[in-house]
Amino acid sequence: CVSNVATLTGAFLFSLESQTTIGYGFRCITEECPAATALLIVQLVLTTILEVFVTGALLAKVARPKSRAENVRFSRRAVVSWYGSGGSAGQGRPCLSVRVADIRRRGLLLACRATGKLLHSRVTAEGEPIALEQASVDFRADATGVDDSPFLALPITFRHFLDTPRSPLSWLLGRGPLGDFELVVLLSATVEATSATCQVRTSYLPEEVLWGYDFAPIISLSPSGKYTADLSRFDEV
Repeated sequence: CVSNVATLTGAFLFSLESQTTIGYGFRCITEECPAATALLIVQLVLTTILEVFVTGALLAKVARPKSRAENVRFSRRAVVSWYGSGGSAGQGRPCLSVRVADIRRRGLLLACRATGKLLHSRVTAEGEPIALEQASVDFRADATGVDDSPFLALPITFRHFLDTPRSPLSWLLGRGPLGDFELVVLLSATVEATSATCQVRTSYLPEEVLWGYDFAPIISLSPSGKYTADLSRFDEV
């Protein structure tokens, strides 16, 4: 069936040469044995399928969403400020803001959307204590004014407006005691390379919310005409 193959080592080398298409020309299948031809075709098909699965598994392992989420950075503190009209107190719309950045330079995060959950305890009008109440907190992307951002190429500030009727944080406008609460912020995005969903979260306690502050500007235009972000000032207010 195979010319110039007399030992097990020679058969193995012939199989390896056929699979890797080296083709030294010393060993070859003869026309007298159709079964050997069929066996070679089966080997090539099976090994090609195996290579596809192994390559796909390695790529998925390297670009897994959990690893990608480690490159997303939240600001250490949330700030309450006035958006628009120069940002002076009493002007514009009061909002709670958090800043998000992707510190990885390659591979964009697409369709970035921030949502929040306010966890706190309260007493109802009937005097019944509620140990843990959850309320949804919606955020809008500062750069677009809509719920999500097309991509996270530069740091983005997500804002929750406190003057809306549905805001569970409207009591912050009274500037009284903040009480005991925790604000959990979740960022959902799609990894450009694999289209997998990536999620990362953080939380803010009352002492991590600054009143009357806004984030320092960190985006500038370079001499070459490209926008750059100074991440060393990412947490400055």
